[in-house]
This record gives sequence, structure tokens and C-alpha cells, in this order.
Amino acid sequence: MNTSPRQKILIVDDEPDIRELLEITLGRMKLETFSARNLGEAQALLQREHFDLCLTDMRLPDGTGLELVQHIQQRDPNLPVAMITAYGSLETAINALKAGAFDFLTKPVELPRLRELVSSALRLPTAVGLSTAIERRLLGDSPPMANLRKQIDKLARSQAPVYISGESGSGKELVARLIHEQGPRASQPFVPVNCGAIPSELMESEFFGHRKGSFTGAVEDKPGLFQAAHGGTLFLDEVADLPLSMQVKLLRAIQEKAVRSVGGQQETVVDVRILCATHKDLEAEVSAERFRQDLYYRLNVIELRVPSLRERRDDIEALAMHVLKRLAKDTGQPEARLHPQALEALKNYRFPGNVRELENVLERAHTLCENRTIEAQDLRLSEGNCTADGAMADLTQIDNLEDYLESVERKLILQALEETRWNRTAAAQRLSLSFRSMRYRLKKLGLD
Repeated sequence: MNTSPRQKILIVDDEPDIRELLEITLGRMKLETFSARNLGEAQALLQREHFDLCLTDMRLPDGTGLELVQHIQQRDPNLPVAMITAYGSLETAINALKAGAFDFLTKPVELPRLRELVSSALRLPTAVGLSTAIERRLLGDSPPMANLRKQIDKLARSQAPVYISGESGSGKELVARLIHEQGPRASQPFVPVNCGAIPSELMESEFFGHRKGSFTGAVEDKPGLFQAAHGGTLFLDEVADLPLSMQVKLLRAIQEKAVRSVGGQQETVVDVRILCATHKDLEAEVSAERFRQDLYYRLNVIELRVPSLRERRDDIEALAMHVLKRLAKDTGQPEARLHPQALEALKNYRFPGNVRELENVLERAHTLCENRTIEAQDLRLSEGNCTADGAMADLTQIDNLEDYLESVERKLILQALEETRWNRTAAAQRLSLSFRSMRYRLKKLGLD
């Protein structure tokens, strides 16, 4: 006999019919339910009981579901909350996701969708497991990386679409994989696709699949990327490279949660979480009318910025040691060591290609070095991207003044923050800035 305690679900809704429907459905799933008619009753129950999931209506007699989400985020951030909203209230649902909700349902509640959401929420791993796995995969102890790990931890427990921004080579796909692997969809497929690498004439077929005979060369039925990612995560890398015609079709697939293959007559329901990334400024692409604004808002529910390697120079030594250990293991050779001058050269390099460039530099130096010691000259770093005490080694080789000035500004602000133990007021005073100006610069540089 199975004597393990049943998982507990809190239902918050002022409509008796809705509460009864949810109670019956969840009861059949062998779950124990507790019901509250308003915000006050819900908060009282949360104080007395431990729950595994909370389902709450958006509109309550004495408050809103958003207030309940915020209340739970402060007291028990590991408790998933799903919002129930009126049909068509997309903006409300997005606000709930931004506030920390796990997912949302629309009225009238579809029971298959309800059961799917509940099962998914109850599969969430523990917070301890999340943090340990993320630290093991995402190296670096600098403040920007600590903040990134914290955000990944939170987003892994949500179903919200995430737009991952950052420079080329900064690790956006790794971040996407971590969000997937630490979430409830971890046992399902993670399907990455480089949107810029698919020929435009094949794009619809690649995304949605095709039926045999639908075009020349279609010799058999083929499922698309959406079907391949069913139940899991579809990662759209370089999403800014999608042509406008494909953006329209992608938007419809996301909205309808269904796709129609090329040559097909019926739509296929798909359940995927969308993560996307690009090194371009997606908001600027919208302003230039190269990217649809409505698609932008569907993809950019939550933005997660991956810091460049220039913003976390303190992590370079740990990253370099990790890469050299991996190279030694892969080649079966003794591990190479970095000469102090070589390490200093790495720390003074701007790394326009970020972590990917660091890996390539070390792989080349690992091959060229003698006596298993990597000297500064073995690195063959581009002089135009080398710095000395924060200044360019050769000012005549600055190829982008704004980029250079921004990197200097970021370095000075990070130094002031580190010297004041990240006290923003004290750092602003040290730099002779007003607090308001400091806050603006932090936001502009992605350090807030």
C-alpha cells in the first residue's frame, strides 16, 4: 500500500463552480485540495499549510491574483503559482509571468490543459538541485555571474517565454539549455535552431514540417522543429535573422499553439516553451521595422542579459583553468600551465568574441606552447584589442569609439562597486555622480 502523503494544491477563486471543477479534476489526479474564496483566506492558508502548487484567479473580492503571486514570491519563492485569467487577457497573463507566476490558464478552463499544467508544475526540481547544477555548468564568481545564476534559477521554474540577449560567444545557448534542464521539461527535447542558417525557401518546412509530395523533393512526410520540440523547449537562436514573412507564421504558431505542415490540411497541437536569443538589439530591429512588434512582445516577456567577458574579467582565470583541464583530458597530454604574464595578457584583452574566443585562443596556445607552459606570445592576441591599465594599447586601432568608451565606463563603475561592496550610493559618490545618474548608467550597461 502506498502511504506517501498526497501533494497539496491551493485553489483561490471566488466562483463556487470554478472551485468545484478544479477540486474534482485535481481530486481525480490523487491530489489533496484546499480552497480559498479571497486573498485573505489564501494568505491565512499559506501561513498554516505547505503547498506544492497554487492556482489563483486574477480577480478576487479583496485584491488580485498578482498580489498573491507577489506575496508568495516574498515568502515561498519555490512554490509555483498558476494564474487563471479571462479569455483574451494576454497582457494580464504576461504581467503575471513577469511577477513570477509559473504559467497561466484562460477561462473557460480546458481540463486537458489544466492537467498538463499541474503535472508540469509538480515535476519542478528542488531549488537546491537547481543551484548546484547551474554553478557546475556556469563558471565564474563575479557579481554579474552570480546575478545571472540567480535569474536562471528563477526562470527555470517558470514557463514564460524568455529573450536571451548578449554578444556573440557569451554563452546564450548554454543559458537556454540550463533554463530547460533545470525546469519541468528537462526530460523532454531541447531543440536549438539557428534562424540565420536556414534558407528562406526552406524555412516554413523546417519549422512546421511538410507532407510527402507537397513540393519537389518532398519524398516523404517530415515533422518540423515545433513537432520535434513537443513537450520540451524550442530555442530560436539569432531570431532577429528571421524574414518578415516567417515572423508572421511564427507568431501565429505561438498564439494558437498549433502548426500546419506544408501541404497539410489539419493543424497539429504543439506544446513547446519558446526561448530565443540574438546578438542584435531586438528593440532597434523593431524600430527599423525589420522585426514585427507583436512578435517581439510575445517573445520578450522576460529579458535575460548574458554579460560579456569584459564585464567579468575576474572570471577569466577560472575559465582559463577549466579550458586547459578539458584540453588536457581531450588530448591525453599533461595539463599546460599559464605563465603569469600570459594570464595578465588575457585579463587585459577585450575579448570581442567572449568565452568562445577565449576557448579558441587557449586551444591554439595549447598546441603551440613548449614545455607545457603557455607564454604571452603563444596567445597571439590581437594588439588592437589589448588594454593596459584600462587604456588601449594602440589608440589608432580603436574601431568603434562608442564601444570603447562604454567598456571604459563599465570597468570604472564595476571597480567602484566592488570597492564599495556594491553599495550603489557610495559608488556614485566615489565617481562624483548623482544617485539618479548612477542608476541610469547601471541600467544602460545592463548592471542593474
